[in-house]
Amino acid sequence: MERVNFGDDLTVSRIVYGMWRLGDDADTSAATVQAKIESCLAQGITTMDQADIYGGYEAEEIMGAALKAAPALREQIEIVTKCDIIAPVGRYADAPVKYYDTSRAHITASVEHSLRLMGVEQIDCLLIHRPDPFMDHHETGAALDALVAEGKVRSVGVSNFDLHDWTLLQSGMKTPLVTNQIEVSLLENSAFTSGRVAYLQERGVRPMAWSPLAGGALFTADNAALFQKLTDLAADQNVTPEAVAVAWIMAHPAGIVPVLGTNNLGRIAQIGQAATVKMDRQTWFALYEAANGAEVP
Repeated sequence: MERVNFGDDLTVSRIVYGMWRLGDDADTSAATVQAKIESCLAQGITTMDQADIYGGYEAEEIMGAALKAAPALREQIEIVTKCDIIAPVGRYADAPVKYYDTSRAHITASVEHSLRLMGVEQIDCLLIHRPDPFMDHHETGAALDALVAEGKVRSVGVSNFDLHDWTLLQSGMKTPLVTNQIEVSLLENSAFTSGRVAYLQERGVRPMAWSPLAGGALFTADNAALFQKLTDLAADQNVTPEAVAVAWIMAHPAGIVPVLGTNNLGRIAQIGQAATVKMDRQTWFALYEAANGAEVP
């Protein structure tokens, strides 16, 4: 599995394992989570994507139990996690409304909480999960800079930011932002024309892509023609249709890093197939056309 740079101080695997569904599994035991991580490692997938809110604020703790049971795993993986969403569930059950909190106090407390729940000393990459319309970029930026300086966070990035959100936050901090995790899939491909991908590509910053399989919508009857193309291409290369859909994202010159999440061990074992798929320009546009229901103008 290829490794790529997130800034100057961090390398990650070309494909990332997403843990947003970790708490949804019927079996959240340390042994099962360990098996999921080890299946990723066997394919060269070393980067694990978390967020404080995942699993109703429980997914980090579930992962932490596995790391406690098998401490050697920590040295083999990179941990990405996120903060700033306050939803009235879990430890924030008493919150009167869902909101975003990018204050220095909250970011600092959230990182301390994540470190404790996962039982680690450092987060490899911390992302601000959602753009906060009430953000004081000077305060937020200073908080992120301080966490890096203290060694609690190795690098920082954002998630779901538009370019103006990115430039605002970056203007208030010294530490360079290393990624923007955005929604990208065949069915949600607007990032290629909205400027989200182009802005990062111009600056040599690799985007991350969440929901690269469009939450399974790629494989429904509503998208039968697209699914047939994916199936045909998959048969030609002896991979799964899912692998072709993810390879379509990975083929883009921006070097997008997809985040794939599943609790099924059989499917986890196939995630790495996407890195083996060959995708030429004509095939890329054929899938783009099928996804959009029309040829390009």
